[in-house]
Amino acid sequence: MSDALPKNWLFHVDVEAIGWLTLCTEGSGPNVLGRRVIEELDGLVAHIADLAERKRLKGVVLMSGKPGGFIAGADIAEFDTLSDPALLRTALEDTHALLARIEALPVPMVMAIDGYCLGGGLELALSGHYRIATDSEATRIGFPEIRLGIFPGFGGTGRALRQAGALDALSIMLGGTLLRAAAARRMGLVDMLVKHKDQLRWAARKAVLEGRRSRPVAGWKRLLQLDAVRPLLANRMRRAAAMKARPEHFPAPKALIDLFEMKGRDWRTLLGGETEAFVPLLATPTARNLRRVFFLSEGLKKLGLRGKDAPVFRRVHVIGAGIMGGDIAAWCALRGFAVTLQDLDMERIKPALERAKGLFRKRLRGRAEQDRAVARLIADPEGRGVARADVIIEAVVEKLAIKRKIFEEAERRARPEAILASNTSSIPLEDIATAMKDPGRLIGLHFFNPVAQLPLVEVVEQKSGGAAVARGASFALAIGKSPVVVRSAPGFLVNRVLMPYLLGAVERLERGEAPERLDAAALAFGMPMGPIELMDVVGLDIGRSVAEELGTTIDSSSRFARLIAAGKLGRKTGEGFYRWVNGKALKAKTPVAREGLEALGRALLKPLADEAEKAVAEGIVDSPDLADIGTILGTGFAPFLGGPINARMEGRV
Repeated sequence: MSDALPKNWLFHVDVEAIGWLTLCTEGSGPNVLGRRVIEELDGLVAHIADLAERKRLKGVVLMSGKPGGFIAGADIAEFDTLSDPALLRTALEDTHALLARIEALPVPMVMAIDGYCLGGGLELALSGHYRIATDSEATRIGFPEIRLGIFPGFGGTGRALRQAGALDALSIMLGGTLLRAAAARRMGLVDMLVKHKDQLRWAARKAVLEGRRSRPVAGWKRLLQLDAVRPLLANRMRRAAAMKARPEHFPAPKALIDLFEMKGRDWRTLLGGETEAFVPLLATPTARNLRRVFFLSEGLKKLGLRGKDAPVFRRVHVIGAGIMGGDIAAWCALRGFAVTLQDLDMERIKPALERAKGLFRKRLRGRAEQDRAVARLIADPEGRGVARADVIIEAVVEKLAIKRKIFEEAERRARPEAILASNTSSIPLEDIATAMKDPGRLIGLHFFNPVAQLPLVEVVEQKSGGAAVARGASFALAIGKSPVVVRSAPGFLVNRVLMPYLLGAVERLERGEAPERLDAAALAFGMPMGPIELMDVVGLDIGRSVAEELGTTIDSSSRFARLIAAGKLGRKTGEGFYRWVNGKALKAKTPVAREGLEALGRALLKPLADEAEKAVAEGIVDSPDLADIGTILGTGFAPFLGGPINARMEGRV
């Protein structure tokens, strides 16, 4: 078979008549299921079936030949080549037939999973007869297709229903949930766990020799598939999905739920209806734009330094223990770095340490992991960590004089190769660096609130350039963030494009437009939060500060200014444009009229798109692509539109 399958697969039969099938896709970082890979597997499955019929094979183990991952899914790069519905339908039907032949093999095929097993990779795994996974932090199992505007198309809908039951299967598909191995085992997607990848081969061998077969979901869980119950579950899921995203913006959830309601009585009929429901989705503008966002996000991972030039980061020092500084420090500790957190005294640092414990409890499994993270985050009011840090991040109030003094002192004490970075949201770096001996050493690492949820970090480069920017991008990637390199200018990219949108909405409010209607229009457009509510979340004082930094003066007689003067700064004080209770804005209960809402949403977002185009024209970012992905990751701009500049090209804003 080595001649027939030279590109992506290795196959051999050992002395115990166990076949070892190893996937190592050519020209790809992770393993992906492209058309060539599937065609080669088709030929190999025929060979395996022949060996089994001749009693020369007891079973097969399918493993990855690449460390850290099983299969990442289908090859998304090929999706655009399948725009012809007939071609797509044929490709899906061929893949369905292949996985059905795997399922029908007379000998067991055991799937040995280490690391990620996602999308099409999980669909392939579910066609096997038994699944073993390593119970490690790196193992993630799930169906992320919904994030691309589609749902599983290789038979995963039906087989997930068979193994996990309707409620769990639909929940993970609709949520794009990536499960840890133990959770996948409890759900029935995995049959056995091993503690370490070195145990995987032995466990798989034993499973083959014992002829183990996976069991379907318990019978009582299949009650949700009955004709009398299924529509009730489908309606409940439709309501839940509509609360997260409008069906006209993200059609895939509704299409999957409709498929379940019509075909979900039995897993085989659900699988049989999958292709017809899947084909129209791939060609939708939503799916096309979400693929664009995926590739733009993946492109950000290529920034920074690699190979022998790649920097090693171990210690981070954060100056400023407020909300931003404390949360940046906590995030770095969560990601495994030793972190020292500096402020004027312990009383200012203690709240940040308590918030960090909450983050660790939420994100880390087990008390031991949480305790290790707590130990990595050290209060440092004297600033002793500066001298040992690989990265020094300033996150104090937006006061130029204070920032200048901090970096004058930090430069004197820091190691020559340490990154010196400001988290300033709007002040040009050139102004901050005037007191430094080597001003070009300063970069910006601008995080967004809440730090643990928003993936973007603006890596800010001074107009004179500098090698430190590439190191800054490397650090952002090291802590699991997405870096976008921007030039130093008031507001950088995100605040620059965001403020005209927010201030335009506030101006409409000042003229008498109801805040609830303005927010509803933005939600109808596809934004995750309305502009008035967002201004309250950001803080009215912060909004005014950024606006003034960008050259906009707030009228002292405006409601905006009066609220600030009264100390009503938004969510953090309990009142701003809205009153806030338990972290939620209290809005008028009267439903907002739908008439004219779509046009209002486009009008609200027009200033944001205008400013994004200007940012590209002025060289704040290098390309429209970077402006689009930066705006999506930094502001939550409707991802199904592919970014503000892309949306304008499509005539949607």
